[in-house]
Amino acid sequence: MDDSAAMRLALEQARATGDDDVPVGAVVLDASGDVLAAAGNARELTGDPTAHAEVLALRGAAEAAGTWRLAGATLVVTLEPCPMCAGALALARVDRLVFGTWNYQWGAVGSVWDVLRDPRSPHTPQVSAGVLEEECAAQLRAWFSARRVHPGPSAG
Repeated sequence: MDDSAAMRLALEQARATGDDDVPVGAVVLDASGDVLAAAGNARELTGDPTAHAEVLALRGAAEAAGTWRLAGATLVVTLEPCPMCAGALALARVDRLVFGTWNYQWGAVGSVWDVLRDPRSPHTPQVSAGVLEEECAAQLRAWFSARRVHPGPSAG
């Protein structure tokens, strides 16, 4: 499966998160390009602060593979991972990360921090950024825009 097709699957996972969770989706592919696991954010749904799409997809992939070592795997996610998720994919020994849009608030793969390219990191996956970037960004913008409080008419 190519990166764009995998990102479309991640976008589907993001759409399926429901109205309360930020729409981020992730897919883990094995070395052959087959889907091992897919997930969307579920922090609000589960009340679990670690229930980011990447972490849930990595857990599912480890279960499907029968090992926590996901060598040969690719993690595809709609938003640049945060420090927790970047650390998790490095610890899982994922070979490749593909992400859609940049996370200028919490990104840890080049925008705010660069956990994966830190010379002290024991595992450095390949990174491909900007895959279907506009589609990924538009989905997030729409979600946040719908939740912003817009001032009403002045009471005067």
